Amino acid sequence: MFILDILFYSFIVVVCFQVSFYLFVYGRFAFSKVQKAAPKKISVSVLICAKNEADNLSSFLPSIVNQDYPEFEIVLINDASSDETLKVMEKFSEMHSNIKIVNVKPVETFWGNKKYPLTLGIKASKYDFLLFTDADCKPVSKNWIKAMGANFSNKNDIILGYGAHSKIKNSFLNKLIRFETLITAIQYFSFAKIGVPYMGVGRNLAYKKEAFFNANGFMGHMNIKSGDDDLFINQIATKDNTTICFAEDSFTESVSKKNLKSWIKQKRRHVSTAKHYKQSHKIVLALSYSFNLFFWILATVLLTFTFKWPFVIGILLLRLLVQYIIVGFSAKKLKETDVIILLPFLEIFLVIVQLYIFINNLIAKPKHWK
Repeated sequence: MFILDILFYSFIVVVCFQVSFYLFVYGRFAFSKVQKAAPKKISVSVLICAKNEADNLSSFLPSIVNQDYPEFEIVLINDASSDETLKVMEKFSEMHSNIKIVNVKPVETFWGNKKYPLTLGIKASKYDFLLFTDADCKPVSKNWIKAMGANFSNKNDIILGYGAHSKIKNSFLNKLIRFETLITAIQYFSFAKIGVPYMGVGRNLAYKKEAFFNANGFMGHMNIKSGDDDLFINQIATKDNTTICFAEDSFTESVSKKNLKSWIKQKRRHVSTAKHYKQSHKIVLALSYSFNLFFWILATVLLTFTFKWPFVIGILLLRLLVQYIIVGFSAKKLKETDVIILLPFLEIFLVIVQLYIFINNLIAKPKHWK
């Protein structure tokens, strides 16, 4: 009984931490309003780095080309593709004068490292404002460039956007992927709102070219194959130079993985960069995940032994209520409300998957970005 008493009070501490975190950190984004920024008269370079993405480029490049924006270029970076990627790029380039191709040959030193071709693309771009997305992404609106670019200012060097995943009907995996994407966005938007920006996603990210070169580009972590988006933002973002954009016109949508194995492989690459974040960011993120894990373990143990079960159920429901409110308001902003009904189940699965990824990354590190 003594052990169960300890577990019970530990459960209370965990829930108090989580409720406070949801209300005072995640709540900053959940209860915020879209700030309508006036359109800027700036020229924008859109950069897309692609490796063996012929089919996706054929499908999604038209949504970039047809953006309603007065002056922009599209820099297509072919990272030593072995398929028809370069030919697809050349086809589009022949039809549209604002497309520039950077064809990157294999370099043994930088094999499997997206940062090298991306650096060449940035150097080749002619405009001072850079907007990034992936080859398997499409903007949800013709006003994507306008919505993201409007947030640049003398102060704002970095714009963090939202990159959603396409919906697949009757797929639990798809809901899990989109739930993970939603929670990640809530985290990095919320931390940016409280003045502690720590990451962005390459599916929808913008920054000034000047900020890139002032930071010596990716040189501080060029030896790390992943992290061209989140690790770079972790390096240069501050409360003074970073803002967020979650206007609906600013969203992008990428192709969702259709099997668990390929999604886990993708997430392993993403998670592998987290250990290189600033120490304070690593501690907070580790605590957040640990408390999530402990919450479900402690709740399961206490309910299995029916130890003070009315109190345990009450505390559990309080935590879920706060979570539903915060995540629900956030999901409404990001147009992901259909995942909310399965929230507890998705969270449990996600906690398990994240633990599996963490263990696997300790055993064997991901080798390259594609």
